[in-house]
Amino acid sequence: MSWLLCADPLSARRPDPAFAEEAAVLRGTGAALALLDHDALLAGDVRAALARVPRDSGPYWYRGWMVPAVRYGDLARGLDTRGCTLLTGPAAYRRAHELPGWYEVFARLTPRSVWCGLPPGAPPAPASLASLVAPLGKGPAVVKDFVKSRKHEWHEACYVPELTDGPALSMVVERFFALQEDSLAGGLVVRSFERFVPGGEARVWWVDGEAVLVTAHPDSPERLPEPDLSAVGPAVRALGCRWVTTDLALREDGEWRVVEVGDGQVSGLPAGADAGKLFEALSGAV
Repeated sequence: MSWLLCADPLSARRPDPAFAEEAAVLRGTGAALALLDHDALLAGDVRAALARVPRDSGPYWYRGWMVPAVRYGDLARGLDTRGCTLLTGPAAYRRAHELPGWYEVFARLTPRSVWCGLPPGAPPAPASLASLVAPLGKGPAVVKDFVKSRKHEWHEACYVPELTDGPALSMVVERFFALQEDSLAGGLVVRSFERFVPGGEARVWWVDGEAVLVTAHPDSPERLPEPDLSAVGPAVRALGCRWVTTDLALREDGEWRVVEVGDGQVSGLPAGADAGKLFEALSGAV
């Protein structure tokens, strides 16, 4: 088993600086590493992206920047032509990476959501938007795409105070699409807003259905809640993906809620997290 890491855009012979510490930990375990040109992959040049990957050198865990699901499929096919495989296949990657793939399994544990597939730059018309959100009823909501939100532009492109206020909802959605531009992933998601107690989110790392590491969320590395995982574990196992993350927050009524699910290969480790413990679990999960 080997590791496929993103290369430094300025020097293809070394890992991207954002993953250099993780690469050092992996090398310390004796793991074999290969480097991927992430920019070339996103541009659709799979041959250039994999130029430094030795033939017949897999299977691989990928560890690096997010990859759109379509490009991840390109990556898997490109590796296949070199006699290599990914330990997380394209279908499993999409299932964990995009909300429509994981929502049904986690529906009881996560805010109610609706979505529709849309291309970049094409927000729905007001009437279509009102029809989409009607199942959520009244109250506040948040807007995102299939993968990410614009939470740092909270009032501008993320939070909707009242779903039945059509003009306000349309304004937030249109601004979200304008800011996402070509990076829009999949389409539009609207989620009921739930109030959480202060204290940050916990990111739980799961390998083959078992929680192997609990870290802080990268946005709040100084805060590490201790979530109750009793209801989350069965859902993770039902999802059927090998390496996933779940971000959990404590709702004001005392229930732990799944805020987000992600593919572990592209989930961020916060500063100070025990990467060695995580990689040890993954190395034994071939």
